[in-house]
Amino acid sequence: MGESAKILNPDKKVLMPDLTADCPMAHMVKPGQIQEMREKYEDLAVVCYINSTAELKCQSDVCVTSSNAIKIVRASPNKNIFFIPDRILGRYVASQVPEKNIIINSGYGPIHASITVEQLKKVKAEHPNAPILIHPECEPELLEISDYIGSTAELIDYVADSPLDEFMICTEDGVDYKLITDNPEKKFYYPNPHPCCAAYSA
Repeated sequence: MGESAKILNPDKKVLMPDLTADCPMAHMVKPGQIQEMREKYEDLAVVCYINSTAELKCQSDVCVTSSNAIKIVRASPNKNIFFIPDRILGRYVASQVPEKNIIINSGYGPIHASITVEQLKKVKAEHPNAPILIHPECEPELLEISDYIGSTAELIDYVADSPLDEFMICTEDGVDYKLITDNPEKKFYYPNPHPCCAAYSA
């Protein structure tokens, strides 16, 4: 994300407090894979999730976030879409845009992929009035039992706009600070163990 900030602000200095902070998913596209797909499919658009390296972004046609991926893929003039690097988000986009031929990469976000149905059901049993708010990077079986699917920003907005006072949050727990700061009177629950990035927790 630091690389993305620099790309969007080339005249500004972007400081990285921890140079080892990284996302494993950002590297889950093999070298040469994009070119191979371009040779295999005519009329191909490479759609790259923002959680990726600058190198991958340079080889792609468009970069998306979880909040605008569906809109951008749907609006693409291309029939064939190679969605990288996240297979889980790619599958979700494909389910929402069935008119496109979406070829999905094998990458995944380790944190979201580690959340299980059993974890959600356990927390839901303890807090039955808390709706399940979930990030689309989570597995399909989790999305099916959720109450709301949205990007990080959309989850934050949902909580702020809701009259409810407790929520189950299914995404990386780094969002907890923003949720609590904006909604000090509300309570937030997470799957156990907390979905926390190893680099962040270190």
